[in-house]
Amino acid sequence: MAIRVCIADEHQLVLSGIKSALAESDDIDVVGLTHRGAELAGLVDRLRPDVVLLDHCMAGLDGIACVRTIKQRHPQVKVVLLSASEDAAQIGAALQAGASAYIGKRINPRDLASSLMQIVDGVVYQMCPTAGPAPVPARAPAAAASHVRACDLTERELTMLEAISRGLSTKAISRELWITEKTVKFHLTNIYRKLGVHNRASAMRYAFDHDLIKTPALEQVAVAAG
Repeated sequence: MAIRVCIADEHQLVLSGIKSALAESDDIDVVGLTHRGAELAGLVDRLRPDVVLLDHCMAGLDGIACVRTIKQRHPQVKVVLLSASEDAAQIGAALQAGASAYIGKRINPRDLASSLMQIVDGVVYQMCPTAGPAPVPARAPAAAASHVRACDLTERELTMLEAISRGLSTKAISRELWITEKTVKFHLTNIYRKLGVHNRASAMRYAFDHDLIKTPALEQVAVAAG
């Protein structure tokens, strides 16, 4: 099922832009929009989305207080703050209040849908230029950590690289990670774009050359690419 998302931002142009960015993914369904902070709580009560994406600063609305209110009423809802501010204290306060993620507005629009899907998967992280992308998984070689950050690869995308290194098909990856095949393809498309490659074999060669994964299975790459 598609992830149901409500979006709140006081600027109509930004609101429209966010909706358009998410429309690129078949796995996300924008079910509610508002540019009035006072309407957000009622919107969430009525629509029961999976994710609420809101601006940190809206007229008459304290983003942190809003996070607490939504989490108290609907603990299962993921609340994500989208902000132009990259203040470390503000990020920490948001996550402590119960936000599942804090995303800077300088994020590439093509990465937004992928980020929300990972958040629903249970990844709690901050994503902004000063804080960096999602934390590099412990299993990634230490020498490769800086390169992972440079590529802006997320934990889920590294997991995908590992999966294709084992020769898993799209269907096999979807079963192993309990996600749809469309979601797998979406993540792979993002990986190819970030690495500047066009297929699985090239992605695997890049991952091997830069030590992004532990044990490349080069024989399996040819099978997976075929």
